[in-house]
Amino acid sequence: MKQTDELEVKVRAEPVAKLLQGSVDGFDFVGKGMKMHSGLQVEVMEMYVQAVSIDFGAIFKGQVKIKQPTQASMRIMLTEEDLTVSFNTPFLVEKLQKLEYQGNPLYFDKTEITLNDDQSLRMQSHVRPGEAGDPIDVDITARLEVEDRRKIQFMDPDYGGDEQAVELGKVLTNHVNSLLDLDQFALDGMQLRVDRLRLKDKKMTMYGNANIEQFPSR
Repeated sequence: MKQTDELEVKVRAEPVAKLLQGSVDGFDFVGKGMKMHSGLQVEVMEMYVQAVSIDFGAIFKGQVKIKQPTQASMRIMLTEEDLTVSFNTPFLVEKLQKLEYQGNPLYFDKTEITLNDDQSLRMQSHVRPGEAGDPIDVDITARLEVEDRRKIQFMDPDYGGDEQAVELGKVLTNHVNSLLDLDQFALDGMQLRVDRLRLKDKKMTMYGNANIEQFPSR
């Protein structure tokens, strides 16, 4: 993780003497305005951990270090802006460029993500097949579903534009569905699994569990 606007950890221990032994009843981890080294960004990440052994000395340095892997319930929220910024990062653009269309790599520009009131997601982008190709305005609207607790999928897509834009949109949907695997985007030391996904008020919220080997630090 590159930076956060706010990072808060609340440790629960009763009696407090447990801390001296590195044992806690649980702790809450809340990060806001999180930006990853890849350029991806997250509005809110909350994790609630039950009893676990920690490195007591690290707390005084503002860090949380656990002595063995643990599991936490989690909530992750991304705004429209987070999603739009993330789809325009070199990290994702380079992954999208690995898709070829009519023998040419695809170059994406000004990708915009919109979260609709009917709980669908709209993806619009200017896509050039090859460096010298004319841009094609791709417009995809789809429902989002979670597959195998880790893959976010575009379902029942609708396509805007002319025949070429629709054809390219179909190819792109399949490619995006192969990319949106949470294991590719998780923070170091964490494995994320989603049980429920909700789109509301221009925000995408995922609820599930995190298998944690280490906690991210500022």
